[in-house]
Amino acid sequence: MKDRVNASASTRYRSVFRPGLFDGKAVMVTGAGSGLGRCTAHELASLGATLIMVGRNPDKLTAVRDELNADYPESADRIGLYACDIREEASVKQTVAAALADFGRIDGLFNCAGGQFPAKLEKISLNGWDAVVRNNLHGTFLMSRECFTQWMAGHGGAIVNMLADIWGGMPGMGHSGAARAGVWNLTETAACEWGHAGVRVNAVAPGWIASAGMDSYNEEYQALLRQLKHKVPLQRFGTESELASAAVFLLSEASAFINGTVIRVDGGVPNARHSWPLANAERITEYNGFSRYDPPIGLQD
Repeated sequence: MKDRVNASASTRYRSVFRPGLFDGKAVMVTGAGSGLGRCTAHELASLGATLIMVGRNPDKLTAVRDELNADYPESADRIGLYACDIREEASVKQTVAAALADFGRIDGLFNCAGGQFPAKLEKISLNGWDAVVRNNLHGTFLMSRECFTQWMAGHGGAIVNMLADIWGGMPGMGHSGAARAGVWNLTETAACEWGHAGVRVNAVAPGWIASAGMDSYNEEYQALLRQLKHKVPLQRFGTESELASAAVFLLSEASAFINGTVIRVDGGVPNARHSWPLANAERITEYNGFSRYDPPIGLQD
């Protein structure tokens, strides 16, 4: 039996949070042009946030803005698009400065941008390693530092970083695992150093989320991915909405005393043990508040 908690026929996001939760707040989302960043941007817009959307591809950002304008016409003057390579210090500094000039504040930052490719350690070149680490770790540091120094140090705020299911290592993606582990430590360090300024720094750690980005992997890796849900105690993949809601919670006032922590959104994968065979699912309940959600084709059975 499978119960789905889906969005209504309307294209407006059906968030579990109260309407107007982010009224008067500006939130920057990196990687907002696709996948988890796009979904989170939609939820934040539905809750009244001013959106500062950052990404490398202007066309993707424009496409998401068009979706937002169609779904939330009242938010048209509360959306800014900023093409930025988060790996480049000068670009990050300029982007944060431009967003502040346009909107006057940055109350929240979701460091969602990142990327990796499947490869064994011995097959990863230095260039490949460097590209993934710079994207996932360096970019997170630069965006966080600039939002802090240019605004949050004097006004407070909330930062949410993106991790992954790195517990026990990340075989097949060692470059990403090393970078995400660095982000985990960065999160804990910044939570301590910046707490005095009223800046909270937390992270979300998605497991196997059925996001459109999975379609970018080759067929061999997609075949592996299709089998992974059977290793999840909940016996399914996660939805983009389930990850977005965790990030939105950490950005919200409801998490005002949560700092330096990680919310796992993984269906309990780290709790599975070789000594305990997982039973077939008797019932599956999932949450999807995003009517525009487009699950990856490659994960379909």
